Amino acid sequence: QLQASGGGWGQAGGSLRLSCTTSGRTLISYHMAWFRQAPGKEREFVSAISASGSSTFYADSVKGRFTISRDNHKNTVYLQMNSLKPEDTAVYYCAADYLRVGSNPLYDYWGQGTLVTVSS
Repeated sequence: QLQASGGGWGQAGGSLRLSCTTSGRTLISYHMAWFRQAPGKEREFVSAISASGSSTFYADSVKGRFTISRDNHKNTVYLQMNSLKPEDTAVYYCAADYLRVGSNPLYDYWGQGTLVTVSS
């Protein structure tokens, strides 16, 4: 069970950091990703990181503003969100997969989501 946290209110231009962790399962062997779903829109890819942390992927809409990272000792994946925009408002989901990494949403495991609201 993946658990995403760190969502909340942010102002445009501000920052938030999301975390994703799990209990009872180590994430060290899993590729991880963040997706988001805004009200009335389909779920979209945000960022992904390989199991080793050596490769990262970003949607064009967040490139240069968001940074994905992982701390395998803490069994946690982070999404640092800077220069927030109102259009970043969405429920953010973390996902894990043993084999695939990238923007394809066919990840095996999903968290429950954490809401990020950005005001202008």
